[in-house]
Amino acid sequence: MSRPGGSVDEKEVNQNGDPGGHLSVFSNTLTAALSTDTRLLSAFKKDTQTREVYLAGREYYSEKGKTFELRLVGKIKQQISADPTLHPEYPSSRGLVEFIRQATQVALGRNSRTIAENRMFGVQTPGFNAAVRLGAELLKHWYDVSAAWCGPVYLSVPCDGSLASIFQAAGIPDIRQYYYWDDEQRGVCLEKLLADLERAPERSVVVLSASAHYPTGADLSQNQWAVITQLIMRRRLFPFLLLPAQALCYGDLERDAWPVQYCASQGIEVLCAQSFSHCFGLYGEAVGHLLCVLKHSSLLLSMQSQADKIVRSLWAQPSAGGARVVATVLSNSAHLVEWQGEVKRIVKRCMLIRAVLREKLRLLGTPGCWDHLTQQGGLFCCTGLNGQQVEFLSNCRHVYLLPSGCVNVSAINSRNLDYIAESIRLALNTSL
Repeated sequence: MSRPGGSVDEKEVNQNGDPGGHLSVFSNTLTAALSTDTRLLSAFKKDTQTREVYLAGREYYSEKGKTFELRLVGKIKQQISADPTLHPEYPSSRGLVEFIRQATQVALGRNSRTIAENRMFGVQTPGFNAAVRLGAELLKHWYDVSAAWCGPVYLSVPCDGSLASIFQAAGIPDIRQYYYWDDEQRGVCLEKLLADLERAPERSVVVLSASAHYPTGADLSQNQWAVITQLIMRRRLFPFLLLPAQALCYGDLERDAWPVQYCASQGIEVLCAQSFSHCFGLYGEAVGHLLCVLKHSSLLLSMQSQADKIVRSLWAQPSAGGARVVATVLSNSAHLVEWQGEVKRIVKRCMLIRAVLREKLRLLGTPGCWDHLTQQGGLFCCTGLNGQQVEFLSNCRHVYLLPSGCVNVSAINSRNLDYIAESIRLALNTSL
């Protein structure tokens, strides 16, 4: 006599050993489409040519073509690992207190009125995308406590391809676009951007890059920010600001965060997703932060409790290692000066690459004006190449860049610069 839940009748086991002959519960799972970055990297790795060049990466690459650890960061890691007072333990759900304090200050400024009035809070996150996800989750409850908010969310064209998926995964399906990069002007088109936002419904969320816009590298000027901020306040929109590579545009954390400080100074509620992985070379440790700027300090406790609840369901606690490195550097004036020197050298190298590439293209007689290369900042720039030209580069010259024509300028070095410039010239002449 068998008991409930006992052995299965042998007749109910099929030839494959599957009890009951049932298929796997995962058998109807669809294969997710690969991201553009993944497809490009896969094609690059399969390329057997000796002169292949990969310009679509997101990390900072040194002159040797490799990601590298900042000298100070390596030294701080060694000091932390040798510190006998530090013991393995879980941080709180909101992360390391000192890291949050420092991340908040470099976003809002160390003399921020918002900080003095206690109208903000921060949450350490496992990377930049996690900060965006947490912000999306908070938005669903922030606008209306009686019903979940479902959008719309406006993203720039082009933008990081993962952003739409992050908001959709948080239960916000209404994703729309606003005009940003203009191929003819080879820069930001403010008129079309404003026209799109003017048509946005009230309570729409507008995702804006505070600096080092990915993937174009084209940022809004301070005057343009003033105009956009006025529209946001008049139309009752909500700004969600992005700092994915803070400090790698101007070489200064707070200068890169000027738009965040400006919005806060206007009394606007803001969400800001930050990443410290790029500027500290902590790519394997994913150090992110979400900053929430509130209108009234009375909202603080309820928003913090909501954030705690969401974090516990997503990742429970962030890792402490990378955040401790960042906090150690930012809280020590001597470390900060040394770190800023290293970051400024990175920024200067990227600007030099832009200038040398522009001059090389000019000397080769490449069609068009290439001044926009030096008018952009950060790790990325939009070349202005179209889809046909990008395809020519990958198929015929084995040079891989994003379909939008955007490249990681740090991947260009003295060994591949001439080849890249000649390849761009050929791509343009072939398409004429």
